[in-house]
Formats: sequence, C-alpha cells, structure tokens
Amino acid sequence: MTSQSVIYVISDALGETAEFVSRAAAAQFIGVKTRIRRVPYVRDQAHLEDIMEEATAEQAILVYTLVLKDLREYLERKAEEKGLKTVDILGPLIGALASQTGMDPTHTPNIIHRLDEQYFRKVEAIEFAVKYDDGKDPRGVLFADVVLIGVSRTSKTPLSMYLAHKGLKAANIPLVPEVDPPDELFSISSKKVIGLTLRPELLNQIRTERLKTLGLGATADYANLDRIMRELEYARGIMKRIGCPIIDATGKAVEETASIVLEILFKGDRNE
Repeated sequence: MTSQSVIYVISDALGETAEFVSRAAAAQFIGVKTRIRRVPYVRDQAHLEDIMEEATAEQAILVYTLVLKDLREYLERKAEEKGLKTVDILGPLIGALASQTGMDPTHTPNIIHRLDEQYFRKVEAIEFAVKYDDGKDPRGVLFADVVLIGVSRTSKTPLSMYLAHKGLKAANIPLVPEVDPPDELFSISSKKVIGLTLRPELLNQIRTERLKTLGLGATADYANLDRIMRELEYARGIMKRIGCPIIDATGKAVEETASIVLEILFKGDRNE
C-alpha cells in the first residue's frame, strides 16, 4: 500500500471542477499525501501524448473533464495501454443527459466560462444602465453602446434596462426645453444615439396617470398637452441636429422597441 499518490487533472478548459472533485476525494484518505497537477486547455492528441508520458513515469491517476469525444477515447485507450487509472468527470453525466433528453451535446470546450463571461457582461451592463440613467452623469454617454434620448415618459429607462439584459451598455438622456443637452451628446457618433418619441395624446395620458400616482393634480404643467407638444417639438429638433434615428414607440412594447434598436445598431455596425 502506498501512502502517497499523484493525480493529473486534465481539462480542455481551466480544470477547476476536476481539481475540486480530486481534492474532495483525496481529503477522505487521512495520512495519504496526494499531489495534484492541473493541466488546463488540452485540445489535441499531441498535448495529451506528452502528458501521458509524464503521468506514466509517476503512475498518476488521470482525472479529466474533456468534452471532445475523440480526445476522451484517445486518453482512455492510451491509459489502458500504459496501465493508468482514469476517472471521467463529465462523460457519464453528459451521456446520461443525452439519453434522457434525446439531444446531442454540443461538445464545446470551455463553454461554462463562456456563459460566465456573458453573465458578467450582462451584470456590468445593468450596473451601467442604473448609474447613467436619466442623465445622472452625462459622461456615461462617452462609454455607452447606445444612448437613448427623448422627453420624459418615453420609456427610456425600461428600454435601457431591457437592452442591458441583452449585454448592451445603455445610457439615457432626458430632453427638456429649459435644460441644454450635455455637450457629450454631440461628441459621439450619431449611430450610437436613438431618439424616442410618443404621440402627444398618449404621452398626455401617461403623464396624467403618473401625476395621480404621485398624489398631484392632473392639471400640472407636466401633463399639459400644449406643454407636451412644445417638448416633443424641441426634442425632435435636437434629434435632427444630432442626425440620429427616431423611433415612435407609440403602441409598442419595450421588447418591440428594443428589437428595432438592435436592428438599427446591427445595421450601423455592418455598414462601418
């Protein structure tokens, strides 16, 4: 009986999962010194061959997370030839899921970390949207993927958050006749700016309901139709000055407006 062992953790990604499992298993053997060597980003047979030579010299146990079937089969075949023990961490579970779902796995290496990157990009975009909502800090315009402009209650904030969940950093700037737009708005590409507008009558209804929820009278200037008409005219003038696309969001759900925004941005990227 040996009081020491060597485990080679072989992975087509970082190998963190296999290493964690290996350490958990080794911890069950008190008094046994276990050395774990992690070998990440193994993507071809030549690399595996080199690893197997070293592992054979140490009579190591091979613990692996390889999603490419040909690499798994190659490793198992070589390990059997060299008399090495192997433990496939992912293979049996992938096989069970394939059997249960009737679907074929993608066999994409490092996919979980790609998903992690998407998740963190989404979180970063959401934090960005919150930080640069409603013109809180016009400097956000310089770093945004898209800048939404329009008068109050044209769904700039909900649209910013929806786009953030798609991984886009969205800033939004309210357009008010009494307040000059920030200089930053005119220093960026017009392709990054999207103007939002609504029919005056609908905007009047939305603002009236907003005032009611705040316990304010519906006759306030904020919901006055003439005032709204002046605001919309002012906003359209700013949008024309910038030269940005304008979306009439009247009757559109946020998802529908977002789809139009994404199409505009995509066409812009494609034409550059």
